[in-house]
Amino acid sequence: MTTPTATPTVPPRTPTTNDPLARARVLARLLDSAAGVPGTGIRFGLDPVLGLIPGLGDVAGAALSGYLVLLGARLGAPRAVVARMVLNVGVDALVGAVPVLGDLFDVAWKANTRNLALLDRALERPAATRTSSAAVVGGALLTLALIAAAGIALAVVVVKALVAAAT
Repeated sequence: MTTPTATPTVPPRTPTTNDPLARARVLARLLDSAAGVPGTGIRFGLDPVLGLIPGLGDVAGAALSGYLVLLGARLGAPRAVVARMVLNVGVDALVGAVPVLGDLFDVAWKANTRNLALLDRALERPAATRTSSAAVVGGALLTLALIAAAGIALAVVVVKALVAAAT
């Protein structure tokens, strides 16, 4: 008589999901809050770590963050929400490009977590999110226009002062 051989037990597999929001949550956590500083409430992810690589790191972080923006557009988030998501990524990439201080900013700003929250709200309450996002994007565009106008005014003053000093 032969004894039956024991069948090896296979550990249960983690269920895979085709839910794009679940993948987006994983990505946002990986980029913004995967690790913590012991003894503090400070959490950070791969985004500020990538930012330590001069030039290429911030571009790579922005490219990964772009997935959430594309997902928002693909899921039908209003244009104002997608524009606000792009603004969050832009601020993250622009300020993050400043050596050292930009990386510290990346730890605090968490553009991907912000964008995920925007996307969640847009899918739950599209009208309210569209209105608030349109106001933020409008305010950002107004601020950029004021900065551009101030820059032009400053350039005119400087040129006049240089012309006056040369004569």
